[in-house]
This record gives sequence, structure tokens and C-alpha cells, in this order.
Amino acid sequence: MYTSTYAPRGLRSDHAYEQLKRGLLVGDFPLNVRLGEERLAALLGVSRTPIREALSRLHAEGFVRRGGDGGFEPVVPDVAVIRHLYEVRTGLEIQALRRPERMGAEHDRKMLEDLRDEWQALAATRSEAADLCFVLTDEDFHVTLAEAAGNPPLSELLRQVNERIRIVRTTDFLTIDRVAQTIEEHLAILDAVLAGHMAIAQARFVVHLDRSISVVEERVSRAVARMLNGVER
Repeated sequence: MYTSTYAPRGLRSDHAYEQLKRGLLVGDFPLNVRLGEERLAALLGVSRTPIREALSRLHAEGFVRRGGDGGFEPVVPDVAVIRHLYEVRTGLEIQALRRPERMGAEHDRKMLEDLRDEWQALAATRSEAADLCFVLTDEDFHVTLAEAAGNPPLSELLRQVNERIRIVRTTDFLTIDRVAQTIEEHLAILDAVLAGHMAIAQARFVVHLDRSISVVEERVSRAVARMLNGVER
């Protein structure tokens, strides 16, 4: 984890950001306790400037909030709200999958074939380390799949819902196994849609989303429990 303070400033800031973000996602920092810059700098082996920059980024993304003393504290995700937003997301995506058939049309095949090519390449080149930024790649898959159904307002609503649950959905991709499983399930959904097997595509999609929310809820609940118990690195 150690990063030399002689490394380029941008690298030190990115390192601090990634490490603090991962720590917040798994509940490494207790609730209502200030994220002190000096302590975090010592923990990560960097100066206070990269820590300050990292905390500002995390605040903009909703991972931390301003405390009464002007410093930053961890944010507690609301599991009930997460479940509600996932229900909205599921409804939107199922509607998008069904729309072309209901309207006597087809999905944009070229868009789906390009998407499949991208994810096949991703499957072939995926590294052996989980990437917290994978959540953005995952969002792009689901929005593109919705866009291929031909209803722009629907895909825009999906994009907005995804932005609201991004902070917790990141917990779905903490391990390389979950990233690999997600890639495999995405390709299976695409194959079914391209083959015109919409019932199979919808069934695979429901399993995919149910598995995702199960993982997210379990990890968020575990992280909140650790935060409440004051577990700290």
C-alpha cells in the first residue's frame, strides 16, 4: 500500500483516492469520526496534500460528508433506499428489453454487436485485479442495452438511477471474481437478445440483477456494521 512521497503528485493523489475509497466501501472507518488528514497520510505513506485532494474527490462523489468541525466523515448508505432504486432500475431495464418486440420492431443490432465486441475484448484482456472504476463500464453496458431498444427518455432515466446508486454499486466489484462473473452474464444476455430469444434474455437479466443487489446489500450491511462497531484500520 505504501507510496513514496517522492512519487509524482498525481500518482500519490490517485493512490490515496483508491485506497480511501476501498476502505470506505468495506467499512474500515468508524461513523462520526473525523477522517484526520495526518493519520490518513501516515497510514498511506503520503503527505497531507494527496489526502486532501482525495477527500475532496470522495466528497464530490458522495462517499464522505462534511462534519461539524469542517472535516470529513464517512457516509452511511441507506439500504432501504438502495432496494427501492434497484426496483426502479429493474423495471426500466425490463421495459427496455421488452419494448422492441411489443412495438413490432427490433433492437438496434449494430449497437448490440458493437457492445458484444467490446465486452468480448474486455473478457479476453481483463486483469487479475478488481477495479473500482469498473462500475462505470458496467453502467455503460446497461445504458447502451437500453438505448438499443429505441426509447431515449427511458435510457436517460436509467442513467439517472444508476448515478444515484453508483456509490453502493461499486461494492459489487471489489473482487475479480465478481467482475469476471458480471462480464460473463452480460455476454450471455447479449447473445440471447441477438439470437431473438427474448424470454431467455429477460430471465438471464433478472438473475443478473438479483445477484447484483444481493451482493451489494450484503456488502453494504457488513460495511455499516463495521462502521457502527468502530472497526478501524
